[in-house]
Amino acid sequence: MLYNEILEKQIIGRLRVDNPWWTENQIAKDYADMRPRLYLDIFYPLVTNMEIRRAVILMGPRRVGKTVMLYHTIQRLIADGVSPQNIIYISVETPIYNKILLEQLFNFAKQALGKSDSSERFYVFFDEIQYLKNWEINLKSLVDTYRNVKFVASGSAAAELKKRSDESGAGRFTDFSLPPLTFFEYVHLKDYAQLMIPLKMEWSNGDITGNTTIDIAKLNNLFVDYINYGGYPEVVFSQRMQENPGQFIRHDIVDKVLLRDLPSLYGITDVQELNSLFTMIAYHSGAQFSYEGLSKDSGVKKDTLRKYIQYLEAAFLVKKIRRADDTAKDYRREMMFKLYLTNPSLRCALFQPIDENDEAIGNMVETAVYAQWIPRNANIAYANWNEGNKKKGEVDIVGINEARQKPQWAVEVKWTNKPFANPASELTSLEQFMKKNGLTHAIVTSLSETGKREMPYGSLQFLPSACYAYTVGENTLKATKESFGL
Repeated sequence: MLYNEILEKQIIGRLRVDNPWWTENQIAKDYADMRPRLYLDIFYPLVTNMEIRRAVILMGPRRVGKTVMLYHTIQRLIADGVSPQNIIYISVETPIYNKILLEQLFNFAKQALGKSDSSERFYVFFDEIQYLKNWEINLKSLVDTYRNVKFVASGSAAAELKKRSDESGAGRFTDFSLPPLTFFEYVHLKDYAQLMIPLKMEWSNGDITGNTTIDIAKLNNLFVDYINYGGYPEVVFSQRMQENPGQFIRHDIVDKVLLRDLPSLYGITDVQELNSLFTMIAYHSGAQFSYEGLSKDSGVKKDTLRKYIQYLEAAFLVKKIRRADDTAKDYRREMMFKLYLTNPSLRCALFQPIDENDEAIGNMVETAVYAQWIPRNANIAYANWNEGNKKKGEVDIVGINEARQKPQWAVEVKWTNKPFANPASELTSLEQFMKKNGLTHAIVTSLSETGKREMPYGSLQFLPSACYAYTVGENTLKATKESFGL
């Protein structure tokens, strides 16, 4: 028997193993038993929309549930009456598929199913597509060729996937970014949504809706657990993984990204240098950095540092937040910036869990709040300025009106009730920022207090940090849904 015939039999055998619904009419039980992410309700209509001939590209960091979402989509397709024999799943990173073009894999699957009708409708899922060279050209060709087939692809190198999708898939690809678990999702997955109650808040242009809670002590415990373990769906429900998050997250996520994904995609040679930089950023998540300072501390050239941070952003491990002045304008020279982990539980995996009294809790609460905002790609910054006599001012999160390039809102993130008890002395930077920019309302987070403080310069709405993070996560989900016209 020829080598190619042997390989072909092995490929078809592997396809049958990876598509158990062809014979059993359902996905594997361990996947079926997992609770679906709330983003599935947004993703599924994109997959089933056959009117627009586009492939759907599911992007996101490792272990946030992309593969599970594909399986849950397959299960829902079957439940909605799609024949299991018309649903194909292919994990592109499987070694036996190495360098085989997508169309050939599709044909092998049809061969395994005994199907040859080119007009038959199929749903085809390519998982971890970034490991096929020129995947975007392959996929665009498939979309153009097979009018009755819906192609869905997933990948972990979000920024690289999006870049190639934009360059080669214009008009043929729909991008869908799946972030780490938001706190809103975390609370729902843990069945604690009953803790939350809606809260109307007065705002400058009318009431806005937030959330408060009937049990702030319980919610704060959940929030600290979320900071330590909450970014990854598997860890949420696994006590074993929570007991040793380093084994799961550091080795299975961080190491694979830093040692395999980034070197293969960007040709990085000194992975140890990159790993050291990431470890330092993770420990100081939420701190202000400069390339000058980073270069002195690490011994790495500034141009190299810029590239490393771009790589870490591309892998969705960190997010760089720009610094603005007290009018929310950019500084002419970018000297300072903040770096946040996109997922606070990465810090726990690299070091150790923290509790509500840990010295790092303030920065990690701020990191968790930013993690709810990051998936929206909102125009946000932090404001930081010198007031004279070496006194500095800072506001943690500032929303910029893109049309007017002026601050639209401001949030100060705290893990203490001191500002609620004494806002006049505890919130002087926020006061100056609101006065200078004509803001009449702002949000200040707290440890446990909810309420309003009317100040001479404006109205301050206080919310527990956990309630604010929950609200931003909820609004991020809604914004994602609206962005797809759903």
